[in-house]
Amino acid sequence: MNSSDIRENYGRKLAALAFELGAIKLRPDDPFTWASGYRMPIYNDNRRLLSRPEARKLVCQAFQAMLEEVGFKPQNIAGTSTAGIPHATTLADALALPLSYVRSSSKNHGMQQQIEGLLDSHSYGGASVLLIEDLISTGGSSIKAVQAIVAAGGVCPYTFAIFTYGLDASAKAFDDLDPSCTALSILDYDLMVQCALEKEYIRDKGAELLVQWKGDPFGWGEKNGFMPQK
Repeated sequence: MNSSDIRENYGRKLAALAFELGAIKLRPDDPFTWASGYRMPIYNDNRRLLSRPEARKLVCQAFQAMLEEVGFKPQNIAGTSTAGIPHATTLADALALPLSYVRSSSKNHGMQQQIEGLLDSHSYGGASVLLIEDLISTGGSSIKAVQAIVAAGGVCPYTFAIFTYGLDASAKAFDDLDPSCTALSILDYDLMVQCALEKEYIRDKGAELLVQWKGDPFGWGEKNGFMPQK
């Protein structure tokens, strides 16, 4: 199965489940207020996918297909804390591989570790690692996780995510990484909008507003009369 088949098969199924379970909610006419105060037409909470075994299985199968497509055989699966951990666990179990997870920062007590699951060495010892992320927005948290893995002696050429907004900021963040790490997702924003339109979750005007948002996510609200709430 090539990348196009993966996108069309797993991506479309995932979009349908995400809409059904409320993991992706769209309100271009009454935007959500994100933690930053900006008004945004989309809200994503992939933790809702955990509620259905078929959703967890779909994510795991998609990640396995993506590994086969890129020809990568990792020696360790790492999940980002916290939302990436359950899906990393499911994948690690399916592949019978060691599991670790990466916090956003080191603990300020105990062993002060940022990565758990490395036993006494506190190191990957040069092992290849696949990072599992639930969502890529600007890419900041994913980049920090990759850098933590590299700092712990891991080789991390790929980050797999359930969903990505496909923002320019995240593309640049991954492009700037050295050593390089390629970010791939099961479902991307453009396909999500297409699926939402096909399923009549949104109408043409809503789809147009969603497409505009991707081009200028932090300026979109003001341009459409939705002022930031700070």
